[in-house]
Amino acid sequence: MNPSTRQHDISQINEYLFISAWPRGEHNDQIRALDIRLILSMHWQRPSKTLGHTPVRLLWLPTLDSPLTPLPLSVLKRGVEAALPVIEDGWKVLVHCKYGIHRSVAMACCVLIGRGSSADEAMELVAQCRAAADPYADYVQSRIRKFERVWDQLHPTTAA
Repeated sequence: MNPSTRQHDISQINEYLFISAWPRGEHNDQIRALDIRLILSMHWQRPSKTLGHTPVRLLWLPTLDSPLTPLPLSVLKRGVEAALPVIEDGWKVLVHCKYGIHRSVAMACCVLIGRGSSADEAMELVAQCRAAADPYADYVQSRIRKFERVWDQLHPTTAA
């Protein structure tokens, strides 16, 4: 299926993490029903403001999806640092980009690393739980692995 014709979908990765393609305002009820309290938007276009109404917080982290433009580690770190307190408080996080294949997948893997998974464990779980996910694309995988190295240096005792 052509990604541009794919329906909006939400894939549950584990008890606290979801990945989706570009959500729109009409998905608010579904997002709230899942107890999602933070949306990390990885698309370069600003998402619908209706997605970020209380109790859901929207964090726009505009990024490009290209082998020539690596995902900035500072953006991945910012997203993980926003997600961890939400998860620790018992709520859920949704990460999206345009199609839910690369940028959102990279961020979701980094959230899992922030919670104590290895890069390999994170990529395997995401690939198993979201059919469209491609964490093994060279330029995506390299950023996930680099994030893991940097995160582990900053947080050597992170527990799952």
